[in-house]
Amino acid sequence: MDVDEHAEELASALGVDKAEVKDDLENLVSYSVPIDEAKQSIRRKHGGSDGSDATPTTKDVAAVTPEDGNVTVTVRVLSVGRRSIRYQGDEQVIREGEFADATGKISYTAWEDFGFEPGDSITIGNAGVREWDGDPELNVGQSSTVALETDPVDVPYEVGGDTDLVELRAGDRGRNVEVRVLKANERVIDGRNGETTIREGVVADETGRLPFTDWEARSELREGHDFRFEEVYVREFRGVPQVNLSEFSTVTPLSREVAVEDEAPRMRIAEAVGSGGLFDVELVGNVLEVRDGSGLIERCPECGRVLQNGQCRTHGEVDGEDDMRVKAIVDDGTGTVTAILDRDLTEELYGGTLEEAMAAARDAMSKEVVADEIRERVVGHEYRVRGNLSVDEYGANVEGSEFERADDDPATRATELLTEVRS
Repeated sequence: MDVDEHAEELASALGVDKAEVKDDLENLVSYSVPIDEAKQSIRRKHGGSDGSDATPTTKDVAAVTPEDGNVTVTVRVLSVGRRSIRYQGDEQVIREGEFADATGKISYTAWEDFGFEPGDSITIGNAGVREWDGDPELNVGQSSTVALETDPVDVPYEVGGDTDLVELRAGDRGRNVEVRVLKANERVIDGRNGETTIREGVVADETGRLPFTDWEARSELREGHDFRFEEVYVREFRGVPQVNLSEFSTVTPLSREVAVEDEAPRMRIAEAVGSGGLFDVELVGNVLEVRDGSGLIERCPECGRVLQNGQCRTHGEVDGEDDMRVKAIVDDGTGTVTAILDRDLTEELYGGTLEEAMAAARDAMSKEVVADEIRERVVGHEYRVRGNLSVDEYGANVEGSEFERADDDPATRATELLTEVRS
């Protein structure tokens, strides 16, 4: 049901003008207020019932769907994180994290401090349900009730939010990680309250590396130092998870060194793609194809986009800047990705500079000669690609930082793959 349908339903029930209700709804939703909370707010504004009279359905976590209106669940609190958002023009602190029972886990947002902590077993009455990134999420608000249970809810999950970097996904809240800061620098951005200084960079543990942003710009987050971060949340940044520290996050120096691998974790392509996006991963597979748009290209001098017939889709007809790239389809038997290589890697793969490639194209009177030569060198051969993996509705892409012929024994890798497929 879209906003217009919700507005029509509310206006009919309250006996008020639909246009006014729709304006209020759109305003609340624009501030990330869940639709159920927004509708309750409008009901209260017009003196109607807040909708809490309807009897919610009691459900197991695994049975909750985005189509449910309100539910009652008995769960274990796995994690609790706090975050400040702007709500109806004011700053409001919300609680976020995960609940679980024996059947599964579910994310939640609590719009008030109900006092529950990780490890508590509670029954939540009249929790609203909304869809978030394709999955149901519970909204615990004014019309909800929270009661502490004396008998603990048994769950097959770790309580407390401690997580390795490789396990983090966009949308995670209330997580704790122990990391080493590999890169860090300060930057001034245009934030919601004007100019804001942030600290950003890269953190690592023994499972992987991720970008981070500290919205409090803590000066102690320096390169080469080890910390425990508590109450962080995860957003998507250029297609990969990003660790975010808020004013509620705690940063504690560690007396021990965090083990960090110099090499990126190597994964099967299907596993990597199934993660939804990874920062600094290594994949190995055969190059099936070098796609059109590889070799010599032209970019828009304004935005850097690749030109099509001298046209930028944003800035129209422009004088393009010469560049080189490769878009190679890599397959390891479990899945495929497109490896996108920049000018430096493309020059290395081609065996010549941009200027030499342009000279070859002039001699042949065709730019395609450069892409054709690259195809001859790489298609059918096994390569190792390292870089950042992003996954969206258009497919999986790796922005390559390394690309070289694999030195693995093909027979050994084939045996490993067959064993994995058969298991």
